[in-house]
Amino acid sequence: MYLETDRVKLVEITRDDEPKLFSLDSDPEVMRYISNGVATSREEVKAAIERIIALKNKHNGKFGCWAAIEKDSGEFIGWFLFRPAHQDAENTKRIELGYRLKKTFWRRGLATEVSRALIEKGFREYSVDEIFAVAIKTNFGSQAVMEKSGLSFVREFYSDEFTDSMDLLVEFSIRGDQLRYEPKL
Repeated sequence: MYLETDRVKLVEITRDDEPKLFSLDSDPEVMRYISNGVATSREEVKAAIERIIALKNKHNGKFGCWAAIEKDSGEFIGWFLFRPAHQDAENTKRIELGYRLKKTFWRRGLATEVSRALIEKGFREYSVDEIFAVAIKTNFGSQAVMEKSGLSFVREFYSDEFTDSMDLLVEFSIRGDQLRYEPKL
């Protein structure tokens, strides 16, 4: 197990998780701000799992992408990523935070709960300098999670790195000395 909060545990993603990830990426609402609602193919999901495994191995399990499991039910709820930025893949001091949850788990505070725990882990255990997250500007739900997790607005920009479209994106970020909530020790 990589991380545990009151309601969620993050565990390693394996090749056996392909059906869960495919199902998650087949929901048009989940994919609305990523691919304009278009499902990810099985081949793309399998390739993503291989990249996830390689990333975890490259960073000795410190950074990567993990399956999120609801502790009470044991149900797969989605995934969280905590990794160096693609454009600066060797920089382990500036880390990207991301998440994708099944629609049935939206608006329960789970994304904020896990994001806060990842932020704490990054600053306390891994001595990162900055944690950032990106969303399409019209994805107000994701922006709310970022703000509740302590991240602040940095900029608006265009990039095809984060989505399949050229929508306007927003970046939020936090540095270790900017935590706005009392971390659990």
